[in-house]
Amino acid sequence: MASFLPSSPFILVPLPRFLSTSPHKSLNTLLLPPPRSNLVDSAPSAPPLSVGVREQFYQVLEVLPDGAASPKSVSRRQLLKSSGLRLRDLRSVDPSLFLINSSPSLLVRDHALLLNFGSLRAIAMPDRVFLFDHHRRGASAFLRFLLPRLSGAAMPFEVEVIEAALISRIQRLEQCLLAVEPRVAELLDLLPNRLTADVLEELRLSKQTLVELGSRAGALKQMLLDLLEDPQEIRRICLMGRTGCVLRRGEEGRIECEAAVERQVAEEEEEEIEMLLENYLQRCESCHGQAERLLDSAREMEDSIAVNLSSRRLEVSRVELLLQVGTFCVAVGALVAGIFGMNLKSYLEEHVFAFWLTTAGILVGAAAAFFIMYYYLRARKIL
Repeated sequence: MASFLPSSPFILVPLPRFLSTSPHKSLNTLLLPPPRSNLVDSAPSAPPLSVGVREQFYQVLEVLPDGAASPKSVSRRQLLKSSGLRLRDLRSVDPSLFLINSSPSLLVRDHALLLNFGSLRAIAMPDRVFLFDHHRRGASAFLRFLLPRLSGAAMPFEVEVIEAALISRIQRLEQCLLAVEPRVAELLDLLPNRLTADVLEELRLSKQTLVELGSRAGALKQMLLDLLEDPQEIRRICLMGRTGCVLRRGEEGRIECEAAVERQVAEEEEEEIEMLLENYLQRCESCHGQAERLLDSAREMEDSIAVNLSSRRLEVSRVELLLQVGTFCVAVGALVAGIFGMNLKSYLEEHVFAFWLTTAGILVGAAAAFFIMYYYLRARKIL
């Protein structure tokens, strides 16, 4: 009885008796391929490949144009679908990438605005705004300015969102400047006459605060300058949520509307937005300039302190040099006294005035050597 191997791709078939006895045939079986149906049935069905991607959810605060605010959990897919954004746009406001995209930015898209002002990160649309990390200080200040403005808003909702974000950010910079300015002025009055460790540490902390303040104000100023230098971005803000109006392609990029009234309203709104941005640019420039002036004063005071300390170190070095010269002269006199102190006969001990003459010679010689070395160092401009 022939044995069957289930795992073999062939099956063993017994030969007839007359073939098995043939001298030219030594095999009792023939290797035949299995039927096609058996191959199909025996092949195991491979499970479909599936890559599991975990959907990311954001805890946001949804603010509507009527002032209603409610916390909400939104998935990334829903957020992209409702705002018309792309995944690369969402990275600029993603709170999980706080250290990467920390510089302020205002990105304008067809149906949404992306605001990133450090601790304030939001996506503004014509009918709502999604606020990330609404418990942080920047987001709380933004809500404090936005919600009262929505009751009697004269501008579109997205423009009110931009203005509330700018005023909350700039007021924080101005408050920080008002807090550090009198402290720096007091330190400038105390220094360099009062050089203590506490005063110098206070100056260092004030300088560090001014550097951070100037950096944040400068980054915000550059963002506003870039936005004002690109009029098409401002026009895209005006067209957001407005039906029947398009932005003509080209270098000019003018607004075209089906109704002339809509075009006039859009152009007036563009002018108001530009004036609004210029107003906050001036405030930001004032804050940045004042921070830079205070920082320059602090640096000049540090240079003055360094010069004063160098002058004091020079005086100490001069005194140390004079003491070293005097010590050398006295050491020479001590050498002479040591020579006479040896227990050897010099026959000077037999003279009455030998002690007084030797002592006077040592003193006069030490004084003469001191003055000679002193004038030599003065002539070489060492002292």
